[in-house]
Amino acid sequence: MLPSTCDMGTAENICLKRSLPFTGPIYGGLRDGLKVLVSGSVLTSCKSFCINFQCGQSTRPDIAFHFNPRFTEACVVWNSFERGSWQQEERNHDMPFYKGQAFEIQFLVNSTSYQVVVNGKHYVDFKHRIPISKVDTIGVSGELDMASISLQGSSFPDVSAPGSGPVMASSPYQTNMTYLPGPACQQNAVFPPGPYFQTQTYTVPYRASIFGGLYPSRNIVLSGTVSPDACRFHINLKTSSNIAFHLNPRFHENVIVRNTNQYGRWGSEERDLPSGMPLSRGQNFTIWILCEQQFFRVAVNGQHLFNYNHRVSNLQQIDQLEVEGDVTLSKVQV
Repeated sequence: MLPSTCDMGTAENICLKRSLPFTGPIYGGLRDGLKVLVSGSVLTSCKSFCINFQCGQSTRPDIAFHFNPRFTEACVVWNSFERGSWQQEERNHDMPFYKGQAFEIQFLVNSTSYQVVVNGKHYVDFKHRIPISKVDTIGVSGELDMASISLQGSSFPDVSAPGSGPVMASSPYQTNMTYLPGPACQQNAVFPPGPYFQTQTYTVPYRASIFGGLYPSRNIVLSGTVSPDACRFHINLKTSSNIAFHLNPRFHENVIVRNTNQYGRWGSEERDLPSGMPLSRGQNFTIWILCEQQFFRVAVNGQHLFNYNHRVSNLQQIDQLEVEGDVTLSKVQV
């Protein structure tokens, strides 16, 4: 039986875990600008599930924000629990969750409220009843198949401002940690503050599912190193049968080719790079791909590079990530 908690004592640890209920600490506590992403799928047997932002891990802790979809009542309830008593309940009968289907919930913490976004759409703002400085734990329970819980600091790319491109802060990873499903609970090495990331090597060719598909505001972050003698590599965002977005750096041509392959045929290539080729052989890189309503916004090493208009209109069908070629990967955030 797996333990119900995992200690997170560093700025970037990963706790591998399968079971619910789950309780884990929020490193450094809640603060203005922190974003918490919870993804998974609802089991067909689910009657309800809840996500709690708690003050500690005691038997009955204060709960600053209790987010509770209830399928038996076809509604979502939110509340707070303080000094042993539930407070004034609020609810919405516009149910955004479905049994047997995937979901992603974003909780954006600001100075006045929790802003909740479900599957890319704003759902509710819950005003603070308990100071966020007291909140240091997240809990998840219910009949779910969990994918991950990701805590992202405000130094990550800001996707909340319309028209704003990803900007790389001086320490982009120091406030990020992710809980992922897996067979055991373990801690990784300690990373001091600074522009460091989890030391992990992903096998290339690399393939992964994009849980729940794409939608406006969802972003993908890839970090790695270009091989010293690289010729090319590519990043594909795919549906079951098409390549919706093909990003293909070619070092012998000093260009990044963008294209789409539908029904076995490539479309017209895009090659223009107003600011020049940002990738070099033997050098580290970070690539952000931000999905917006009309296009993908792409930034490399913190600098906006280009936009690529959608040629596959059903974004939610884009649910596969593929990386191949002369590159190593050290971080993948989907």
